[in-house]
Amino acid sequence: MDCPVGMPVVAAYIADMIQQPERLAEFEREYKRQTLRTLSYHDALAIFESLWVEARQLNPDFGEDWRRDLKPDLAVARAVNGLPPTP
Repeated sequence: MDCPVGMPVVAAYIADMIQQPERLAEFEREYKRQTLRTLSYHDALAIFESLWVEARQLNPDFGEDWRRDLKPDLAVARAVNGLPPTP
């Protein structure tokens, strides 16, 4: 199979399989809307934390405390969006 330079063979194979990528993108958007509609902030935070724990198990150098590691990113996001800093 011919593969564009820099594109993994698997990605090229999947791109050949999916003939209507816009329909797939719409399906994924709708799926996210439906499944995440009832997800509360605390549920989302719990999912994020469990993913962080798994990432730490796979790579111990990933970061010890996700809250501390995320704090600078949140500060930048608040500033970019014109929100006051968190106390």
